[in-house]
This record gives sequence, structure tokens and C-alpha cells, in this order.
Amino acid sequence: MYKGGALVTVTGLTIEQFQSIIAEGVRAQFDEFTKNLQAKEPEEYLSRAEVATMLKVHITTVHNQTKSGKLTPYRLGGRRVYYKRSEVESAIIKLNK
Repeated sequence: MYKGGALVTVTGLTIEQFQSIIAEGVRAQFDEFTKNLQAKEPEEYLSRAEVATMLKVHITTVHNQTKSGKLTPYRLGGRRVYYKRSEVESAIIKLNK
């Protein structure tokens, strides 16, 4: 058997065992390939006002959280600032009482 520039000899295996090894390798590669192909939802971008409404805070709080680095702003051309919904949701910290 030829493998990456070297000749490999397989001994001590039945044809069924050899086929099983090959099938498992192909299956693992196929699973990895299909995992990367799964459709991803497009990222939703929110304006500062939408973030403030979502978090039920004043827009000044959104500005302060951005300046402190807790929220990451994005510009999509021009002067408008947007935030990724997923990042805003993950910035919310659970409090243990």
C-alpha cells in the first residue's frame, strides 16, 4: 500500500478488518467535513438604541460599557455604531446570590 511517499505493508489483518479501518477513517473525515458545512445563522447587528432597549438601560450606559471594553462596537461604514447580538448576550454576567 502506498501512503504519502512511503510503501506500507499491511500484515496480520483480515480483509474485513482492513476494510473496517479504512471505513472508520473515511467516516471520521466525512463527519469533520460535514460539521464545517452546517449552515450558520447570519450575525445580527444591533444599534446603540437597540442594545439599550434590549438591556433596559439608558443609551449612556451602553456608551460607558463600550468605553470600558465590556461591549465591542463595530462600524459598517459611516458613523453608525453596531453591536453583535451574540456578543451583547455573552457580555451579560450571571450573579451568584
